[in-house]
Amino acid sequence: MSMSNMDHLILILLSMVVAYLPRFIPLRIFSTRQIPQWFNEWMKYVPVSLFTALVVKDVFIDTKDYTFVGLGYMAKIFAAICVIVVAYRSRSMGLSVVLGLVAVAILALFMPV
Repeated sequence: MSMSNMDHLILILLSMVVAYLPRFIPLRIFSTRQIPQWFNEWMKYVPVSLFTALVVKDVFIDTKDYTFVGLGYMAKIFAAICVIVVAYRSRSMGLSVVLGLVAVAILALFMPV
């Protein structure tokens, strides 16, 4: 069954609504209220924990069969170590991401990825 142009338009519009609402609703709620200090302190850890979860999964878990890869993928492990050092010293997410991509590309030439 193929989609018509109207179906595509409806899909795009609904996607826009679904992407917009999770951003608009908290902004609307918290723009008129004082955010508690404990909540602000707690939210400082969210980006770090999400970034860590994504990196650990990509470096140590083989997503084809969801097994622990151990030291089989040394290029990713070395690149992760480089990124950790640069991120800690520079506090720059952009620089860390670019360095990680470059490190994996260079290390992939010499080691399995």
